[in-house]
Amino acid sequence: MPRIGLDLPTLLTAAAEIADREGFEAVTLASLAQKLQIRSPSLYNHIAGLPDLRRHLALRGLATLSAQLEQEVAGCTGDDSIRAFSRTYVAFARTHPGLYEAIQRAPAPDDELLQQAGGRVLDQVYRAMTSYGLEGDAAVHAVRAIRSLLHGFVTLERQGGFGIPLDLDVTFRLMVDTFLAGVKAMRTGEG
Repeated sequence: MPRIGLDLPTLLTAAAEIADREGFEAVTLASLAQKLQIRSPSLYNHIAGLPDLRRHLALRGLATLSAQLEQEVAGCTGDDSIRAFSRTYVAFARTHPGLYEAIQRAPAPDDELLQQAGGRVLDQVYRAMTSYGLEGDAAVHAVRAIRSLLHGFVTLERQGGFGIPLDLDVTFRLMVDTFLAGVKAMRTGEG
């Protein structure tokens, strides 16, 4: 019998808090049950186990990021769109480090729901690339590049890899502007 007031959204909120505070790997059935002050078997009324819980966290993270991107990137085009995407992506990773970690894992090939959720995030940046005239393979390369840049920045920042006391926001803007110069060179055939 499920505990009154305990449902999947409540479980996911508690699990996301653990993930953001202690890291994604700290999310276990035992840590979640302890946080909720229940016994671990009670969780099985709502999830099928740890992989299912982590999948739900990834879905929540992707939905949250997608909603933030839609709000921040709406109405932007060209450079403004890429800058808004980049700022929002990094802000999400800073605010929700555990959920950010959850969304980095590639979904199983048969997990259509997780693939669609990830696709909604990628669609935001693909749409921005069309304003540069990039389509097909060129757009894929550009999207991979911006994701790699942003993930690298987030990872180095989170792990304390930027030890020199210079303003990280300046570094971030320089990185995005350099990427934009490269995208424009791709469009004109210079790159």
